[in-house]
Amino acid sequence: MVNNDQTLIQFLYEPKTLSETMTDQQTYYETMYILRPDIAEDEVTNHIEKYNNLLKGFGGKILDSQMRGKRRLAYQITKHREGIYVQLSHQGDGQHIFKIEKAMRLGEDVIRYMTVKQEGPLPTPRSSNKSTGQTEKLENDNADPKKTSNPKNESIAKETKPKSEEASAEKETSEIKEKGEA
Repeated sequence: MVNNDQTLIQFLYEPKTLSETMTDQQTYYETMYILRPDIAEDEVTNHIEKYNNLLKGFGGKILDSQMRGKRRLAYQITKHREGIYVQLSHQGDGQHIFKIEKAMRLGEDVIRYMTVKQEGPLPTPRSSNKSTGQTEKLENDNADPKKTSNPKNESIAKETKPKSEEASAEKETSEIKEKGEA
């Protein structure tokens, strides 16, 4: 009995080595690059495919590739205030990063890029942004109590609205009374 307690105590309180704690963790890379905002949507798709194919050609394995859309930049880059963000998750030996970044640096359509080494569970590929946006819209519509057809939510919305109207009506009547007395 004492032996089992000692092993339990050792298991709980002895620090593990890094390799023991990171058995489910893997190393991968995330490259975020920003394309010029004046590029047509079909050309953006061509650029994404181009860099994905280059990465595969350099020995990398693509885990996930997502277009994040056009966003306003924090500061102006080469006279552009907006940019089209693309996120690329990939694995490889690390030598492929120099080659893909060189291709981005030489391309005129990429205004910024950054690659970060990540450690953790591998990212799962997601569906395209258009279908994700539609499902998020449906979820948001269902979450909004004013838009749902649930009778409980409608009764809650009806109950809260008159209380605020009553408070404003009482405030108006008290202001009118004060003016009349003055």
